[in-house]
Amino acid sequence: MIYKLIIAYDGTHYVGWQIQPNGNSIQAEIEGALSTFLKEEISIMGAGRTDAGVHALGQVAHFKTDQTVDPVRLIHALNGILPHDIRIKRVECVPDDFHARYSAKSKIYHYHLWLDGPIDPWIRLYRHRPKQKLSLPLLKKGAQEFVGKRDFSSFANAGSGAQSFTRTIYRLDVVAQEGGVRLEFEGDGFLYKMVRNIVGTLLEVATQKRKVEEIKSLLEAKDRTVAGIAAPARGLFLIKVNYHSALREKSSEQRSCPEAFQALSS
Repeated sequence: MIYKLIIAYDGTHYVGWQIQPNGNSIQAEIEGALSTFLKEEISIMGAGRTDAGVHALGQVAHFKTDQTVDPVRLIHALNGILPHDIRIKRVECVPDDFHARYSAKSKIYHYHLWLDGPIDPWIRLYRHRPKQKLSLPLLKKGAQEFVGKRDFSSFANAGSGAQSFTRTIYRLDVVAQEGGVRLEFEGDGFLYKMVRNIVGTLLEVATQKRKVEEIKSLLEAKDRTVAGIAAPARGLFLIKVNYHSALREKSSEQRSCPEAFQALSS
């Protein structure tokens, strides 16, 4: 059976989602907890590979096992094993063709900017405070230049392994919040460091280091070296991964899924 996990984590002390040789990862922690509880070697696949220092409220992963697992026991057991900065929020039994990454239809990321004087110490790991004053009208105007289907080669770092650099951003909203604003990205997919690179370029626009009109030429250049540097990881959150609306109906028809899973996921 295939099980889907909804995961929240503070990425501050990790090298990112994906297992790497140079430090501890979110994926390694969850795989270790699952393997301990199920007493078998478990591998998980995530919906996206968040970078070192990036956080998540709604990361999605799936794993396969021949065991029938009680969801309440699984959630409590995993959260008892995992460090306090990683939490399993929800578990679902899903169809056999579900894939956390390839079944995803869209993703939502938020990038948080603190603009109101000295940053409060208890949120300093979750906000980026630009050194210069921003023009919010320019920030909003620049953001709209990225909406639509585009080739984002100029905003993708090497190492993504993507065969195509074309992605569609459905919306990029600048929303007021306490202490500053957040940039809300929703798109069909995002390349390696794409969100942070876009934010970095928008910050240059908002501080008048670049003109809004330059964004079009940056996109057309298809050259990473021409765009702005990546904004710091600490301001970025993976908020939600969206799947086809029929997935839940299909999942509830799976007779092999325990009743408790259906009750939890409804």
